[in-house]
This record gives sequence, C-alpha cells and structure tokens, in this order.
Amino acid sequence: MSTQGSPQTRDDSVPTPADVVAPAEDVAGPGDGAPARPEAPEAAAAAPASSPVSSPVPAPVPAATPLPVEPAGAEEPKGRRRIGVLLVVALLAFLIDFGSKLLVVARLENHSAIKVIGDVVTFQVIRNSGAAFGMGQALTVVFTMIASAVIVVIWRIARRLYSLPWAIALGLLLGGALGNLTDRLFRSPGVFRGHVVDFISVQHFAVFNLADSAIVCGGILVVLLSFRGSNPDGTVHQQADKGERADKGE
Repeated sequence: MSTQGSPQTRDDSVPTPADVVAPAEDVAGPGDGAPARPEAPEAAAAAPASSPVSSPVPAPVPAATPLPVEPAGAEEPKGRRRIGVLLVVALLAFLIDFGSKLLVVARLENHSAIKVIGDVVTFQVIRNSGAAFGMGQALTVVFTMIASAVIVVIWRIARRLYSLPWAIALGLLLGGALGNLTDRLFRSPGVFRGHVVDFISVQHFAVFNLADSAIVCGGILVVLLSFRGSNPDGTVHQQADKGERADKGE
C-alpha cells in the first residue's frame, strides 16, 4: 500500500513542493547555480515600492521661509484720494488771478503806477508776450503749448493723488497754469498768441501776476516734498528703499 506523493501513486495534476520551487529556480537563470531562495527577499522588498496600495514615504519638509515684505504703500495707498483738494486749490488760484487781472485792467491800465511799498513794490499793468517774469517774449506759442502740457501731466498725476501737501502743490501749479493759459487764448493779439497781464512790479526784479506767484509757490512746495521723500500717492521714498532692502536680505 502506497502513500500519496510516492512515485507509484503521484498524480501529475497535483503540484508538489518541488514543482512550486521550480519557477523560482527558472527566474534565477539556467546554469548560474544561484539558489532561488536568497533572491526572494529582494523581490519582496521591491514589491511594496511598486505596489499601488503602499503609501510613499513623505519627503522632508523644508524650513519655512518668510514671505517677502512689500514696501509700504506699494499695493494700494491708504487714505482718501485728494483730487478734490487739488481742484479746490486750483479753482481758487485761478479765480483770484482772473479777478485781479480784470480789476487792474479796468482801473490801472494806461494810468500811472500805484505805490504799495514805496518804490519797492508798485502796481502797474504790463502786457507780457513771454513766459513768467517777462522771459522769452518771442516764444508766445511755445509757452502756450508748454502750459497745456503741464495741465495734462498734472491731471494724470491726480488720478493717484493721496497726499494732501502734494494736492495743494499741484493745485497751485494747475491754477496758475490755467490763469496764464486763459490770457494766451482769449486776450489780444489772438488765440495762442495772447499777452499775459502782469501788474505786480518789484524794484530791481520783475513784473508778474498772481498766476506766476501760484506757479512759483507750487514749484517750491514740490521741490520740498521731493527732498523729504514724499510721493503724490502718499508713499515715502525711504519706506520703499527699506522694503527693497528687506527683500534682498540686507
């Protein structure tokens, strides 16, 4: 009587342990003499890496770096827009200049000078074809175009105007430019060639009007604000420089 698995009673359809190990030997390659069992751990180690079920090992998280600091006022300046202040200052400067010219033309033109402070300051009407203080009298049309360009530039700056001092300075410039431009356009001898009415005479200096004074005061204020580092949008040059240095890590 024979037992199961003996040479006499072995069924070819039932696999034996030797048959199960045989494919591993085939993987090792014929004739190389390497046993199949030592290669099993390598295959087992490779299986989890390629298995979709296993989760990958998380990569080390780098140290958090601080976000770059934006310069103060770089995104959107804080506060209200000051275009209303600019328009009010410009309108006042224009009306005062326009009214003073109407008055002196009606009362002082073709009359003797009126002494205000002795002979140092007097009122006398002079028609000026040039720029402020009587300069460039042969370039009337050129100065008219320059005044028009200044008005356009001021209006473009006013779209991002958040600084009150800048609003006052630009308002003075705008009102003065409009005052003299009105004379260029509507006074004799013709359009773009009109003569500006000057009436404030300072001894050993020049004859000018209130529009010229507004332009000079506005220009001085612009220079002072620029030296202080102030921008029309309310930011400051020094703050912007500090923000750039912080971004560079200096």
